Amino acid sequence: MPSFNFVLLTIVGTGLVTWVSRITPFVLLKKFELSKGVVEFLSFVPIAIMSALWFENLFIQHIGQLPSIEWGNFLASVPTVIAAIISKNLLVIVIVGVISLGVIRLVFGL
Repeated sequence: MPSFNFVLLTIVGTGLVTWVSRITPFVLLKKFELSKGVVEFLSFVPIAIMSALWFENLFIQHIGQLPSIEWGNFLASVPTVIAAIISKNLLVIVIVGVISLGVIRLVFGL
């Protein structure tokens, strides 16, 4: 069983590494200016991440078979995508998604 000091140092060390890796880009970007092409490329990163997270939760993986649809998440996606198209506001999208998934789980038990 690991000692308390080892566990504490591990937690502090991983927290420090996480903090430094998230702060360093902000510090560096204050001193340098990115080219227009790089800024345009980076503008697609949030869309790619959200799409990856969405598709990961939309399908259920079956080893050796095609994935199947997670119907609760699929049904909750419909009003969420509509809210995204209409509002283009991340807060509204998250709230609609959480509420619609909650209602679907409450009503249908999915």
